[in-house]
Order: sequence, then C-alpha cells, then structure tokens
Amino acid sequence: MRARQPAIVGVGQLNYAALYASKVPNDAISLGAQALSLAIEDCGIAKGDIDGLITSRIPYTVTADALGLKNLWLINELEGSGRMSGVAVQYAAAMIETGQAEVVALVYGNNGRSSAMAYGGEAFPNSTSIYNHYQGMTSPGAAVAMMYRRYQHEFGIADGALANFAINNRRNAALNAGAVMRNPITVDDYMAARFIAAPLRMLDYCIINDGGVCLIMTTMERARDLAKRPVVLAATATRGETSGHYWSRDFFFGNARQAADRLHRQAGFVPEDIDVLQVYDNFTPAIAFGLEGFGFAARGEATAWATLDQIGLGGRQPINTAGGHTGESYMQGWGHHVEAVRQLRGECGERQVPGANTAQYICISPIVSSHILAGA
Repeated sequence: MRARQPAIVGVGQLNYAALYASKVPNDAISLGAQALSLAIEDCGIAKGDIDGLITSRIPYTVTADALGLKNLWLINELEGSGRMSGVAVQYAAAMIETGQAEVVALVYGNNGRSSAMAYGGEAFPNSTSIYNHYQGMTSPGAAVAMMYRRYQHEFGIADGALANFAINNRRNAALNAGAVMRNPITVDDYMAARFIAAPLRMLDYCIINDGGVCLIMTTMERARDLAKRPVVLAATATRGETSGHYWSRDFFFGNARQAADRLHRQAGFVPEDIDVLQVYDNFTPAIAFGLEGFGFAARGEATAWATLDQIGLGGRQPINTAGGHTGESYMQGWGHHVEAVRQLRGECGERQVPGANTAQYICISPIVSSHILAGA
C-alpha cells in the first residue's frame, strides 16, 4: 500500500424518491449541506477535522460559509457536468496523497427539479444546451443519439438493443427505497416508450431530480480509526478529449482504452477481478461505450454481452446496483460512487452483491474517468 493511500471513509446522500415526490422547492446548497451532515455521521469524523472542500454544481464560497468550514488548506469548485464526479475524486486523492490536505469533503448539490432544469431546447450562454446549437444539436442527449446511430451502423446493432440496460436499472431500483423510478419495466414497455432523440427513447434518458451527495476522503492511516470500514482508492485515471462538442467519432473508445491501461497498471486488477460495476449512464448508450472501452465487452458487442443474467444482481458482472441514472436518480455520477462504497461495505440489503470486494466506476464523456475501489 502506498504512503498516504487515499480512501473514502464517509458517504451521504438524500432520499431521492422523497425529494421527487415533494412539491416544495429546494436550494442546491442546502441539499449539499444535508448530504455533508449524513457523511459526517456515517464516518464519525468531527466537522472541524475537515481541512479540504471540493464542491460541484454549487459555489464553494457560499457553501463553505453555510457549512461552517473556515480556513481550509484545499478549497475549490468544479462545474456541474456529470464528468466532474470522477474528476473530483481524483483531485481529492492527489491532494491527500501529496499532503496538501488530510480530510477532504466532496459536496454536490442539485436542485434540477425545483429549478425546472432543461438539458436541451433553446440555447443560452454557459448552459448544457449550447452543444453544437448551430447544427441543431441542442443537448447532450441529441449528441449521444447521433453517436449511437453511428455505432448501430458500424456494428449492425438492431433497434431495442439498449433495452436490457434500462430494464436492469429498474430491477435494481425496485430494491432501493431511495430510488425515484421503482416500477419494473419489460422489453415491450421499452419499445413502446416514445422517442426523445431517435434512436433513444424516453427510457434511455436520465431523471431530472433534486438531491445532494457527499463523499469524505482521507488517508488509510486515519481511516482505520473511524466508524466504518474504509474503501481504498486503488487506482484512478482520467483522459480528456478536448473539442467544442459532446460527441466523439469513436464513442470515446480510444481515450477509454488509454485510461483503462493506466488504471489496470496502477491497481493490478483486470475486468475479471471486478465484483460490481457502476457505469455513468446519463443515457443508456454510455453503458455500452463504457463496457467496451474498459475491456468488459469486445468492440461492438456490449449490447449482446449485456444479457440480464450477466449484468443483474446475481450475474457475473452486476451493473448499476442502485438503479443508475434512469432508475435511482440523476446525480451526475455522484450517487454511483456512494453505491460502490456501500456495496464494498456490505450495506446494500436486498441488492447487495455477495462478497463484493472490488468495485469500478466508469464515466464515458468528454472527460473519461474511472476508479477501482477495494475493501480494506
């Protein structure tokens, strides 16, 4: 184990189902603050021991003041895009490993439902709808639909091939009391769902919801004295594809392979060693692209590989065990990290993967990111 080995020691997230059902507007900073309180309670650390703060989707200045976090060694704010959850974990790990901070809180707040957030339509400056607006691509969903259409053409993929990802997410969400969409769906339900941006249907899309998530990270040395079993960050890698648009000609495959090679060298693990997999799924094609980019499935074969027996809770490679972004809630990758930690602690009840000791997070996007986590 490396000196100052980073670990995740505390996690907190809100009940997304309750927030979705509520008609009361929420403030994103307040949601993040509530998640921090839950994470502090989870690991038993004193708030005064936190000397680093990374926020996402909420401003670090007002958030730090509201949380009562003063005179920090590390303080910064990341944008609200989904790729930032993986970046935040890597950033915090680097600061911990180099001695720039001891205990870092990563706080995310999202009031997308309350603020009627739209991820498409008319473009306006500094919004997610600005992507390629001059070409009519007014949202990430439209860009992913275009990529997936090309993927279908290149590899001969039939309509409906993504259904298992949506079905599996709902099956897992049904076992998660905090998930928004807990009603199981069938292939017929999937095929009957209306198109949003063909070939993607409504059931391929994430949920716009309110919520808050917090991760607390520190060194393994410090972690051993805390309340819960720590989860080691065994390896982390990111690789960005810089452009003015969301789509990628190779579906981010090249960057994913480069990140996978670095990840596997760091951790000494290969796909066959991973017990549970959490894949960022703002849209279901991202799961297929992630499975292929990180070596779980051969190129062009992810949808055939991902049978319900294979990716379900009792399968060889359980995926998105809390319900993912189409079942649990769209917390832009942050909730996936919480689920990975809880699986490795054995805290997931009916959806627990027996004997889970390794987990991987994957995000396929303009910044590809992935971590391998292991139980200590």
